[in-house]
Order: sequence, then C-alpha cells, then structure tokens
Amino acid sequence: MNKYKLHRISRLFRPRDANSDRQGRYNDAMELTLNDLEQAINHWRRLRPSTGDEHALSAEVNTLATVYALMIFEQMRSCPLDAIDPAARTLIDAWRQASGLSGSVSP
Repeated sequence: MNKYKLHRISRLFRPRDANSDRQGRYNDAMELTLNDLEQAINHWRRLRPSTGDEHALSAEVNTLATVYALMIFEQMRSCPLDAIDPAARTLIDAWRQASGLSGSVSP
C-alpha cells in the first residue's frame, strides 16, 4: 500500500487507545453500520446532488463515500464512530438529527 493510501486511511480511521477497555463493546449509538452509512449518503445526495457534466459528487457525499469504500475494502459491517474522521461524524450527526434518529453522535 502506498503512502498516500495509508495517509487517507489514517485520517479516516483513528487508532483506538491501547488502554481502552471499550474495544469491541460499543452500543448501537456508538456504531455506524453500512446500512446507516448508505442512508446517510442517500440523504446527502438528495440535499447536495451531483453537479456538472462529469456528475461530480458533493464534498459531503464524497466524505461519506470514502468511509463507505474503506469499510467495504476492510470487509467491515460496522465501525466505531470514534474511529471515523470528525468531518464524516458531523455529516452523520446531521443526517441522524434530520431523520429524527437518536441525538448527537459526535464526542
């Protein structure tokens, strides 16, 4: 894996604290499932549709799509929210609030 890819992954998935006793023990409010992420992406696609002849993704959709792609690549069905880039967490938080789901997920 080249340095660019490693840098992008390190920005999106922060390492967990080695002393944390929470590893593997997250509740639903602390986890992001692929299904939730797909719904968030679709929410932002409705709010910020593709533009131009090239149908470029909006910044919001691109941020969430990158997390989605990495989860698929790593074969993850869910991901701890505290391991996701703060920009993506903010978008997920806004989607949850707009959808009437549980409150804020950002730490």
